[in-house]
Amino acid sequence: MRELKGVPRTRIYRLLRKGEVRVDGRRANPSDRLQAGASIRLPPVRVAPAGNGAEPEIPPWLARQLRAGVIYQDRGLLAINKPAGLAVHGGSGLRFGLIEALRILRPEDPFLELVHRLDRETSGVLLVARRRSVLRRMHTLIRDGGLEKRYLTLLVGQLPRGPVPVEAALDRNARRDGERTVRVSAEGKASRSVFRALERYPGCCLAEVDIATGRTHQIRVHAAHLGLPVAGDTRYGDSEDNRRFRALGLKRLFLHAHYLAFDDPETGERRVLSAELSPDLRVVLDRLQAPPQDNGIVE
Repeated sequence: MRELKGVPRTRIYRLLRKGEVRVDGRRANPSDRLQAGASIRLPPVRVAPAGNGAEPEIPPWLARQLRAGVIYQDRGLLAINKPAGLAVHGGSGLRFGLIEALRILRPEDPFLELVHRLDRETSGVLLVARRRSVLRRMHTLIRDGGLEKRYLTLLVGQLPRGPVPVEAALDRNARRDGERTVRVSAEGKASRSVFRALERYPGCCLAEVDIATGRTHQIRVHAAHLGLPVAGDTRYGDSEDNRRFRALGLKRLFLHAHYLAFDDPETGERRVLSAELSPDLRVVLDRLQAPPQDNGIVE
C-alpha cells in the first residue's frame, strides 16, 4: 500500500490474486509476514483516470444487501443469499455482477470465485469459493452429483399429488424471434427436475423443485413443458397470467434457490444451507391467501 500510493486496495489485492507480487521469487499472499532481507517484486501499475477502467462503484443499498446476505462462511467457502436482478458476473453491458461486487467489498479475500451459478432473475443460496483448492473440490463434488439443490417456485396451475419428475433434454441453442432461448429437444442435454406441491392457492401452487442437473433455465422450461409455467416468467410464461400476478405485487420471476446440502470438501461434515423467501415473494403468497375484499355487492 505504501509503495503503490493511489492504487485502489481492491486492485492491489487483484495483483496478489494473480501472482504478480513476488517475495523471494514466489507468489505472495496477503497474510505473508515479511522477513528482514526479503526481496520484493512489485509490478508496474498505471492508475486509470476515474471513469476509465476504474473499479465500478457499488451502490450503498446493494453493498448493505450483500453484506447482510452472508448465510455462512469458513476458511474455504462463502454462502450468500443472491438478490434477484443481479447477475452472478459482469459482461454483456454489465459493469459488474455479484462476484465482482464481492471482490470490491471484501478486499481482504485474496481469492473469490463462483462455485456454481444462478440466473440473473433467480434469488437464493449461492456458493463462492475462498480458496482455489476448495473450488476444485467443489467442482468435483458437483460433477459427481454431491450438491443437493432445491428451489421454491410459484407455478401457474396445479401439480398432481406426490412427486412429479420431468426428464426432458434441453437445447440451449434454440432461437425465437431472433433471441437465443432454451427448448425441450431430443438433440439437447439430458435434464431432470422433480416437482412437488407444497401449498395450493386459487389457480396456482407453491412447489419445491429438486434438480439433478443444472441446465440453463432448466426449471422454467420444465415447468412450461408441464403446462405450469413459473409465475412472472416473461420468456416461457403467459402474459395474461403474469398481469394477474403483477396485480398481486409480483414484480419478478418467482424462483428462489432455498436449499443447498453437501459434504464439506475439507472436513467431511454435512453442510445444509437455506435462505427464506424474500419479503416481496412472501407478500404475494399472503395476498393469495387473503380473502377477497367486500365489493359492496349484495346477492
